[in-house]
Amino acid sequence: MIEYTLNMFQTAGIAMMLFVLGRFLTNRIDFLRRCCIPAPVVGGLIFAIVHLLLYMAGVLKLTFDSNVQTFFMTLFFTSVGYTACFRLLKKGGKKVFTFLIIAIAMVVLQNLLGSGLAVVFGWDARMGLCTGSIPMVGGHGTAGSYGPTLETEYGLVGANVLAVAAATFGLVAGSLMGGPTARSIIKAHNLHSTESTEEIMEMADESTADQEKAERVDQDAFTNAAILLIVASGLGTLLTAAFNRLHVQIGNFTINFIFPTYIGAMVIAAIIRNFCDVKHIILPAKALDLWGNVSLSIFLAIALMSLRLWELADLAGPMIVMLVAQVVLMFFIARFLVFNIMGRDYEAAVMTSAFCGFGMGATPNAMANMQAITKQHGPAPQAYFIVPLVGSLFIDFFNGIIIAGFLSILPAIFG
Repeated sequence: MIEYTLNMFQTAGIAMMLFVLGRFLTNRIDFLRRCCIPAPVVGGLIFAIVHLLLYMAGVLKLTFDSNVQTFFMTLFFTSVGYTACFRLLKKGGKKVFTFLIIAIAMVVLQNLLGSGLAVVFGWDARMGLCTGSIPMVGGHGTAGSYGPTLETEYGLVGANVLAVAAATFGLVAGSLMGGPTARSIIKAHNLHSTESTEEIMEMADESTADQEKAERVDQDAFTNAAILLIVASGLGTLLTAAFNRLHVQIGNFTINFIFPTYIGAMVIAAIIRNFCDVKHIILPAKALDLWGNVSLSIFLAIALMSLRLWELADLAGPMIVMLVAQVVLMFFIARFLVFNIMGRDYEAAVMTSAFCGFGMGATPNAMANMQAITKQHGPAPQAYFIVPLVGSLFIDFFNGIIIAGFLSILPAIFG
């Protein structure tokens, strides 16, 4: 068998060609577009499958440089940190906090279910997190970050490919179950929209009014966004190192925290963002978003094409059971908790479809689910305000903290 290691330039070059391939396919295959499967995921998975076939035939085994992946992963999550406007969270009122609390509870339940089933199957309990909130709420971004960490720091072979496979399953499952769940509620309770399209536009204008000056992207805005991302990432590595030195003593147990590199960067970015809000300093929001999207595409393409799918063979059976269990859990949370707690009205029904989307996939899936419902049954302005605020801005922070807590506590419980 030929074994070859690609350097950072070759790795990045192949990743970009796979992104182009994925974009070509997602633009032409309706199923991929409806399920909001990212282009780099499509291209990367195709490459990973081809690599698997070549490996099984004893022809070729490739190793990729991970430095480019780590760099763009950190930039992406730093850009997420810059979206964490706590003034908007406060402005959203009680329903935003309620929805966030439900989402946090869901993260905990997903991890309890995943780690519990892992123990049942005789796995390390931490391996179960690879079918918990790491891929479900976190999506491919968090899966591609924590997967390598679990393999290198904890020696959990196959964690990366398991997490990414679960994230891909979650995208499809969240898209397929969100619409039918909401429609069944609307039909059962004879619910109707009481809002007008104009109210959606009014709410959208209100939530983005402070960012109007930041919409123009020119050379200065793009450069300033790069400076903000790189500075926050650099300072964030120091903060992450400080976090990772923390430990908590509970009786005879010592809990050590291990955070991925991007956690500190997200915190630093959020601090800068909210300081600028207080001082009425306008950040280049659109340029930051563009940098984040580009970084995510590069990061995901490398993460997916680097998958060693042959490691999934021994995990496939238990993985299927664990993912089906996550689907059942998500249905009950969305159908009974979200709908009942968020008001048992049309807005709450729309939120159930969104909850399935970002709870098992990503916020774009949530928005696609809501769009499908509102197109048929009428507008839901509260849902369109609350879901992106929680799903895009805040749940990633809590998810990272909760995952780190589970990684630290599970060894103390199960040894």
